[in-house]
Amino acid sequence: MKVSNINIFLKDNKQFIYSIVLMIVIPSVIIFNTWLFSQSLKNTVDQSLRDKAVGVSQSINISLANSLSSPEELQKYVDNWKKFSANQELIDEKYEDDVIALDILYRDNDSFKLIASFDKDKIGQSYDSMAYVIAWNSNWPSAQKIIDHSNNNYYWMVVSPMKDSLGDKQALLVMTISANAIDTALSIALTNSYLVLIFSVIAIILLLLANSRLFEHALLYQKIKEIDQMKDEFISMASHELRTPVTVIRGYILMLIEDSKRLAITSEALEYLNTIKISTERLGSLIEDLLNVSRIEQGRMKNDSHPIDVYPIVEGVTNQFLIQAKEKNISLTCTKENLESSIVNIDKDRLEQVLVNIIGNAIKYTPSGNVDVKVRSKNNSLFILVKDSGIGMTAKEREHLFEKFYRIKNSKTNDIIGTGLGLWITKQIVELMNGSISVDSMEGAGSLFTIEFPLVKEEKKER
Repeated sequence: MKVSNINIFLKDNKQFIYSIVLMIVIPSVIIFNTWLFSQSLKNTVDQSLRDKAVGVSQSINISLANSLSSPEELQKYVDNWKKFSANQELIDEKYEDDVIALDILYRDNDSFKLIASFDKDKIGQSYDSMAYVIAWNSNWPSAQKIIDHSNNNYYWMVVSPMKDSLGDKQALLVMTISANAIDTALSIALTNSYLVLIFSVIAIILLLLANSRLFEHALLYQKIKEIDQMKDEFISMASHELRTPVTVIRGYILMLIEDSKRLAITSEALEYLNTIKISTERLGSLIEDLLNVSRIEQGRMKNDSHPIDVYPIVEGVTNQFLIQAKEKNISLTCTKENLESSIVNIDKDRLEQVLVNIIGNAIKYTPSGNVDVKVRSKNNSLFILVKDSGIGMTAKEREHLFEKFYRIKNSKTNDIIGTGLGLWITKQIVELMNGSISVDSMEGAGSLFTIEFPLVKEEKKER
């Protein structure tokens, strides 16, 4: 494989490489840590066992300090020790005698003569071991680790000079302590640890395999975000580009309609022009909605908020819909209710945009009946309520009402035109002005939209 191909592979498979590295590094670190811990534990156990062996030899020396000159007393002590160990083994079947050999020797010229032992058949034999000589000359116990490869066991052999009560060397103690019991327990503990380690490594590998999918999903999510951003940029650019020709078309159509008599336009052609006018207005409204969505999502929506008396604005927008309401035989009213103050910190143009959408929708989704707009103040808040007697909506439809591109689809709304962007834009604008909007509705009984803004506190004038 060429270097360029390798680079391409690494670039296109980052999540794969990342997962492989994690699957190698993390289990390796855990395995190394477990091995390090086991070695440290073994060393600690060995040191503890060595210290125990030396301590036992010194205890024996203290017990026999006044009997070192009597081989009979020494053998009696050794026999009692062996007997006691045998009794302990009967009491507990799991008990293993730590001390497997206990010998006491006298110095005999250049060698050492055995005068007391577990094995009485060896009494009287002489030994010239270098370990015995070193221990005798050093005046301090020495411990040596002995490994029996034939049965895979190991022992600690302690060689210690035995001194009488006056501190004079009288004998040499040679004691062999088995490490089988501790070694078995340690092996079981380490085996369990390694089993836990194996299961942990397997679990980690499985998690890392799952993580590789998550990493892949993260990359996919990033790509989707990039595509979504490109889409937003395209919509913004396309909307700006479409805005100008649509405005020009609408302007010329209005000119043709206004000058229809002078231009001798027939009634049939005038009807066509009115249809085109309605379509261009609808297209212009769609383009404006797309531009607003783009501005909101990119944080470019302007908000020139300052204290304004809201009621005249609400009343003015309501009056704009009187003719449209009359055409549908709908009673449209705008009233005050417990209104002590209606000064709110808002952007006038944005509030008008919100009210046009809410009141326009109320009329749009009300076949006949009434639409009531009320403005009231309560608890330092201003409420704008738009209540209609229209088709209403279900609880499930209410949950999704303020979502982007959501439209209620049923037999009653099939002929009603809309993009599903209006209420989403409305909610974003209201929240941009530190307000909130909510809806309460019941299918077949109408809807109630409530817009809430915090009132501006009026400063008290000094007398």
